[in-house]
Amino acid sequence: MMVNTSGRFAGQKALLLTPQLKENDTHCVIFYYYIGGRDNSHPGHLNVYIKENNSPMGMPVWNVSGPATRSWSQVELAVSTYWPNFYQIVFEAVTSGQLLFLPCDTYLPCFIVNTPHFLTIKGVEVNAGQTASFHCTVNGRKRDNFRLWLQVRAPMKATKPWNNRRFIGTFDVENTTKGDSGRYRCIVHSDKGVGVSNYGELTIKQPPVPIAPPQLTAVGATYLWIQLNANSINGDGPIIDREVEYRTVSGTMYDLQPVDKTTHKIGHLDPDTEYEISVLLTRPLEGGTGAPGPPLRARTKCAEPMHGPQKLEVVDIQSKQVTVRWEPLGYNVTRCHSYNLTVQYRSRVAGKEETREEVCYDTQSRDPQHTIHNLTPYTNLSVKLVLRNLEGGQGEHRAGSAVPLESIQGSAYEEKIILKWREPAQTYGIITQYEISYKAVSSFDPELDLSNQSGKVVKLGNETTHMFTGLYPGSTYSFTLRASTAKGYGPPVITQFTTKISAPSMPAYDQETSLNQTDSTVTVLLKPAQSRGAPVSAYQVVVEEERPRRARGTAEILRCYPVPIHFQNATLLNSQYYFTAQFPAAGIHSPQPFTVGDNKTYNGYWNAPLLPQKSYSIYYQAVSTANGVGVSRICKIHTVLVVLMLFLKLAKKRKETLNSTRQEMTVMVNSMDKSYTEQGTNCDEALSFMDTHNHTQNMGSDTSSLVQSHTHSLRKREPVDVPYQTGQLHPAIRVADLLQHITQMKCAEGYGFKEEYEVAHNPAAAPTIKVENTNKAWLQALEGEQSSDYINANYVDVSTHTSQRPMQETVFDFWRMVWQENTAAIVMVTNLVEVGRVKCCKYWPDDTEIYRDIKVTLIETELLSEYVIRTFAVEKRGAHEIREIRQFHFTGWPDHGVPYHATGLLGFIRRVKSKTLTNAGPMVVHCSAGAGRTGCFIVIDIMLDMAEREGVVDIYNCVRELRSRRVNMVQTEEQYVFIHDAILEACLCGDTTIPASQLRSVYYDMNRLDPQTNSSPIKEEFRTLNMVTPTLRVEDCSIALLPRNHEKNRCMDVLPPDRCLPFLITIDGESSNYINAALMDSYKQPSAFIVTQHPLPNTVKDFWRLVLDYHCTSIVMLNDLCPQYWPENGVHRHGPIQVEFVSADLEEDIISRIFRIYNAARPQDGYRMVQQFQFLGWPMYRDTPMSKRSFLKLIRQVDKWQEEYDGGEGRTVVHCLNGGGRSGTFCAISIVCEMLQHQRSVDVFHAVKTLRNNKPNMVDLLDQYKFCYEVALEYLNSG
Repeated sequence: MMVNTSGRFAGQKALLLTPQLKENDTHCVIFYYYIGGRDNSHPGHLNVYIKENNSPMGMPVWNVSGPATRSWSQVELAVSTYWPNFYQIVFEAVTSGQLLFLPCDTYLPCFIVNTPHFLTIKGVEVNAGQTASFHCTVNGRKRDNFRLWLQVRAPMKATKPWNNRRFIGTFDVENTTKGDSGRYRCIVHSDKGVGVSNYGELTIKQPPVPIAPPQLTAVGATYLWIQLNANSINGDGPIIDREVEYRTVSGTMYDLQPVDKTTHKIGHLDPDTEYEISVLLTRPLEGGTGAPGPPLRARTKCAEPMHGPQKLEVVDIQSKQVTVRWEPLGYNVTRCHSYNLTVQYRSRVAGKEETREEVCYDTQSRDPQHTIHNLTPYTNLSVKLVLRNLEGGQGEHRAGSAVPLESIQGSAYEEKIILKWREPAQTYGIITQYEISYKAVSSFDPELDLSNQSGKVVKLGNETTHMFTGLYPGSTYSFTLRASTAKGYGPPVITQFTTKISAPSMPAYDQETSLNQTDSTVTVLLKPAQSRGAPVSAYQVVVEEERPRRARGTAEILRCYPVPIHFQNATLLNSQYYFTAQFPAAGIHSPQPFTVGDNKTYNGYWNAPLLPQKSYSIYYQAVSTANGVGVSRICKIHTVLVVLMLFLKLAKKRKETLNSTRQEMTVMVNSMDKSYTEQGTNCDEALSFMDTHNHTQNMGSDTSSLVQSHTHSLRKREPVDVPYQTGQLHPAIRVADLLQHITQMKCAEGYGFKEEYEVAHNPAAAPTIKVENTNKAWLQALEGEQSSDYINANYVDVSTHTSQRPMQETVFDFWRMVWQENTAAIVMVTNLVEVGRVKCCKYWPDDTEIYRDIKVTLIETELLSEYVIRTFAVEKRGAHEIREIRQFHFTGWPDHGVPYHATGLLGFIRRVKSKTLTNAGPMVVHCSAGAGRTGCFIVIDIMLDMAEREGVVDIYNCVRELRSRRVNMVQTEEQYVFIHDAILEACLCGDTTIPASQLRSVYYDMNRLDPQTNSSPIKEEFRTLNMVTPTLRVEDCSIALLPRNHEKNRCMDVLPPDRCLPFLITIDGESSNYINAALMDSYKQPSAFIVTQHPLPNTVKDFWRLVLDYHCTSIVMLNDLCPQYWPENGVHRHGPIQVEFVSADLEEDIISRIFRIYNAARPQDGYRMVQQFQFLGWPMYRDTPMSKRSFLKLIRQVDKWQEEYDGGEGRTVVHCLNGGGRSGTFCAISIVCEMLQHQRSVDVFHAVKTLRNNKPNMVDLLDQYKFCYEVALEYLNSG
């Protein structure tokens, strides 16, 4: 282009438009120019526009003016545009009236070298009145000569670096209106050229306002029912929240209630009061709540008076009249602005009784008194006052109030439910009867017809229980209960109970004959079963080898198969039975033959050929699974029952041996099902193992290796002599048989743990703990002090003392014993105070304490989530040595019963052993009385040594022997069962601790693939973890399964157990105190983590209640946005809780936001600062994060904030979409990093097992489990 302005006027323009250009990314265009004219003149200027599509040119993106030059200048344009858009470059020369000679050379495409340019700018949507923020990300190092602006000249709020190659500029369009809608783009200038971004669309939405007022549908004394009538609106949708605002027409009362339905009941209103009601609608984003809609005015009805007039007295008596007075009445009594008082009086004149009444007082009256005229002189008069309003009078009996909902208890059976309740707290008269209506509302069996399952019963007023019979199994029934007085029925209460599912009805078999028989097989007929309460989910064929009965007469052969044992494991476990096949329910819809022993595999179970010279019983097993209502197709709740039917008994006598195929299947593998941890299991419940992995088809494949081989076996120690001999009547049990033994003892009806414990228990033992003299520990007597040689302690063996708790007067004797016996370790298995009772005095100092001639100094305290290790320096006057003594204080034993899982205690025992010198004196173990818990610790310790050294355990005889040495060692049957479960868990899991120095080499070996098994040690370790992870039963999650809490659960198969629920404290209207969350221990702090799901739209306020109630200072978010629950600016109000945005920052893969939260209802509590860490490095499609380094950085940032803000005392909320695998991975890695920091060792298995004890879905993938190890290695590499 060549522009010559000779003869032109000032302001005239010349334009040059390039052809239409189409690109799909940021690209570069170069052009050259110079301005010619007389020397030192200012002949004009050159403007450059980027015109996209057919839009107006807008403002210039670049311009130049100034004195005339004679040299060419180069300009780079970095333009961002994307298909299907096109653009044109417009060159505009403008003259100033002087002579201008302006050539502009051809534009050329180029590569971006020096010009800063933009990443894609996204459109912004805000509500009117809010601030719209455009974030312009510039690719290029920020320099002082850069100029960055938004093309509408909006002020730039701030710039900050993103990384060393990019920075971000933020522009705010404030107080937006509809007129601000349009397209915006960013421009950056440098001395080399100009960068132009793509257009971002600014959309301004108008908050919705209803056009019409709400409609009144029903009126009561304390409530108003309205229909929102909010379908027609002014403004923009969609509508995400509805609220009802109401206030008294005269007065200051005001309230706002959220609404989730088209009709709404406004309750807790005052009678006979006029209210003004409006509807508020909210659309997405901040400021989305519109103004209140047109108001509805409505008045509540009058309520029946609270009570009659009080303090009635006669103030004047004359011959023919009587004056009475009463206490003035207020609105809170009359409950209506219009009312009257009627005086009723009765007299007997001439032997005839007369009754009269007259209105003596109404709303207009002032003085609370009345005179009754025209009476007969010398007559006895009976006077009664009745208060009446439009709704009734007081003095009459009112209907009974509601039966307390919390008092209703239901005992559910298969075909009956027993209902119990209490009478109302306020009866308002005598309860004459109760009416109970019931109706079946749902069933686990979708084909069941429930139409005839309803009815009504009436009970007398003195009856508070009823048994409903003839119900359907596996069905949920709704019960409506109301009480009646002479006035009528009170308000109803509604509750629900579900009958237990019944075992399927098995088909009849006329005779025990086979269809066909060969040398190693037998063909039988499998018939479908009839479901009863829940559909049949699977059929199983069980083969049991008939053997001579055991010598112990009470040990009957079980007709209950709680553990699915493969054939190859039956030999290892010495099991009489094994599962030979499993079929889905759809596979047996009609009778069909099945060949037992055909050498094929059915759903993971090898149908092995039958052995010669063996006698077998073949069992046919049907399994029913009860499915609860879930939010998605993959979410289920499983309740498992089993029915067994012996339909064929065969004696197989063979002369041939099996082929090599069978021999190859005898390779030993680790197999175990996790149901052994369920304490108190009986035959009806024993099949909870079937829900181990949520899918029936995995039952078989997941039970494949047991005790003998584990990568990290029990830690090697010097042999320890067992302090007793094993018995003959109760012989020791092989470790390989331990699972089957425990399962049988829990299922047995004749002889189980209860009977065995009673035999082991010494009935002659006194309730008070007394020391057995033969094993008594004696102190060296003090000179001049008689009986100073006594202490309540025993030798259990050469390595262990047991003692009762030190009392205040025996603390010195306790330390004397520790010094005398050269003890290096004290084990304490009690807390100082439990259930308000002192269980042990504090016998150690916080700094230094002198106990007569013994000085004890606290050197170090190591606080862990389930135990504390204290290290003391102990000196004795006259001795020339200082001894180091450690106290191991286990704090995880609950106030009642036993620990829910043995994982923590086993880790504690291993830590005690690893830090105790082998050449030291005996260990001192004590609880409160030195009996129950002390006995548990010692038995488990001894049995772990025996299992490692001899491959057997003998718990029964060990307990018997300990009780002979100290009375009441192992005090309860529950403790006895717990010992068995603890030993089994230890044998299955082994000691999985790895020293930090060996982690790299060990992890390399763990990933090495075995070519024969096509497996690796880490796969086997993860499989073992899955096997020993306990399954949550329905009763474990009873609160989460309450009908009122269903909508608060994202998935019905990811529920928190009752025992670790954080109940919400802050009151928020009628909202319940439940949230789908679970308290989890960290390495050092109990309940340090709260694992939860991403908040649902209806649980956002519960989420912030949780954060406030449980003093949480950090929130870790590991999922994509769904939906946003925090404010980007300003304040969000969630009932009484207010969340205020403070600041935000972006660093690589982590967005950190700081909020200030406080309870407006309790301003005296102040506020709390909470930092949210949103991790962007874990995309939805990946099982693990993209970077180990980034994830470790997230862990460290959270730890740093926790330590800086709250000294490490605050809790951390961790959430992903469902509160499962991702959240568990974060918690596990956090625990592992703390292990490495404080213990210089790592135990990923123990960390994940501890988390899974509360939530089985923690770290639910093998890749996530490996990732924990890999981040541990990254932690070591980073120093």
